[in-house]
Amino acid sequence: MKVDDLIPDLFRTEYRKIISVLCKRFGFDHIEIAEDIASETFLTAAQTWGLNGLPDHPKAWLYGVAKNKAKNYLHRDSILRNKILPELKKDSADFSEREIDLSNQNIEDSQLQMMFAVCHPSISKEAQIGLSLRILCGFGIEEIADAFLTNKETINKRLFRAKEKLRNENVKIELPDPVEIEERLDSVLTTVYLLFSEGFYSTSRNTTLHKGLSLEAIRLCTILAENPNTNKPQVNALLALMCFHISRFEARLDETGEPILYGEQNTNLWNSEWIAKGEFFLHRATGGNQVSKFHLEAGIAYWHTRKENTKEKWRNVLRLYDHLVTIETSPVILLNRIFALSKVRGKEEAIREAENLRFEDNRYFFLLLGELYTTLDDKQSELHFQKALSLSKTQSEKNSIRKKIDLLRG
Repeated sequence: MKVDDLIPDLFRTEYRKIISVLCKRFGFDHIEIAEDIASETFLTAAQTWGLNGLPDHPKAWLYGVAKNKAKNYLHRDSILRNKILPELKKDSADFSEREIDLSNQNIEDSQLQMMFAVCHPSISKEAQIGLSLRILCGFGIEEIADAFLTNKETINKRLFRAKEKLRNENVKIELPDPVEIEERLDSVLTTVYLLFSEGFYSTSRNTTLHKGLSLEAIRLCTILAENPNTNKPQVNALLALMCFHISRFEARLDETGEPILYGEQNTNLWNSEWIAKGEFFLHRATGGNQVSKFHLEAGIAYWHTRKENTKEKWRNVLRLYDHLVTIETSPVILLNRIFALSKVRGKEEAIREAENLRFEDNRYFFLLLGELYTTLDDKQSELHFQKALSLSKTQSEKNSIRKKIDLLRG
């Protein structure tokens, strides 16, 4: 493999490992140092390998350079150690006895601890996702900006403020005690799921990027599931949910990037391996006495991987939604419940319930009504699709809605 091809691949897989270990070593007080060392490691690789060719063991070479750069940083600048960062003086003296540990076990432990640290409730959900993408997933600032449909300056400011907040709160990079794990696990899982959703429902046209976001969320949740301290039923339920969702990833968009409704998807494109993984983790999630929102959503997602379109299937989906709305309500949950209701009790009853919601600024509300009125009252259907079109935010979605309007007009 050529240097120009290998370095981006190694950056995606190894940067996140190096920076998690270095961040744990330096703490949030000096997180920028860890980021600089990790970035400089790959810059050195690009320069050296470009001249001398690839080393025999590129990953081990990167780890060795990262360790040496960390050592050099602590030892080379006496002014920095003695005046600017005096607290590192003692640290640097015994650095050789406490070598940077880039073993597989310490990498996983560091990433797990970082998950709980960056998901601290003192910073916003957007900042938690941004830091997770940067530190835990190895995404560059431009990629994060693309995922959030914003610019690099905005992301840099957001991450800077988040780091400052974590420093001011004196957040430790460590796995909390069992009681605090229970208290903060929901926040960690919510951030992981938001990261997944940022990819799965992304309006970015960069398909490779937003599928990558979803896969990174699955990877992080797998770390939680594999650690005995965090292998909880709700963790396995979330992992099952994401596996079921991503099994239909390739069927959700057509070749032009326009969304394909669930009922119109090519089920041959659904990935049976991901579905099987989802079933495995859903079975593991059945331990314990608590039913979380992730259990219910995973159950709903499971039924959506069943190819048959029967009333029995939709009765199960509706039953799960009826339970879910007693735990958590959102426009998406309520609208999806009404879609299931239409499959069980008919469009007329679903329309009555939908119109009581009055989500006047929600394009999905009008899209649902447009679908429900189709064949019952095409004029009403078109009016709702036109309203959804006016609220739509992306060109691909606008194109999809216009096609529906054209079909109604014959």
